[in-house]
Amino acid sequence: MGRTGQEVAEIITSELDLPITAGQYIELINEEYIKVFEDVQFMPGAEELVKHLHKNSIPIAIATSSKRSTFELKTKNLKNVFNLFEHILIASDDPEITRGKPDPQTFLVCASRFANKPKDMSTVLVFEDSPSGVKSAMSAGMQCVWVPDPRIDRNLAKSTLVLDSLFHFRTELFNLPKF
Repeated sequence: MGRTGQEVAEIITSELDLPITAGQYIELINEEYIKVFEDVQFMPGAEELVKHLHKNSIPIAIATSSKRSTFELKTKNLKNVFNLFEHILIASDDPEITRGKPDPQTFLVCASRFANKPKDMSTVLVFEDSPSGVKSAMSAGMQCVWVPDPRIDRNLAKSTLVLDSLFHFRTELFNLPKF
């Protein structure tokens, strides 16, 4: 999680000593993505939080390592919420991104694209679901709320805050309007 598709394909084909190239793996996995990501739903609490932040004029953006095609597939039925973001950075397709997460570049570029660019990265709050993303945000000097999949070892990364659900997020802890 948090790495580019090419990086993942290279790791998987190498580590598992698969008799196919990383490119062939990507072709096969793309067929599976269509089945798996056909009806993606928001992480519990995410839609409500995004709407709350938008309503209170808090600048919000997305910085994803997903490929554009995968991102479009995952979000096609959720456009009403994704349209609330100031901008969306799709790192794997962005020419300005030369290093994927856990490198901080993705989040630093994303922050630089806000209309009102943050002067201090410690004022930027990132929500992440992957250890690579947490490492990326923390390396960028940002605060990070990690909502890991329950199957992920929480010792793989150190974040500002770890939550089991976004429903447990308390905006006041980060000087944001009460949710």
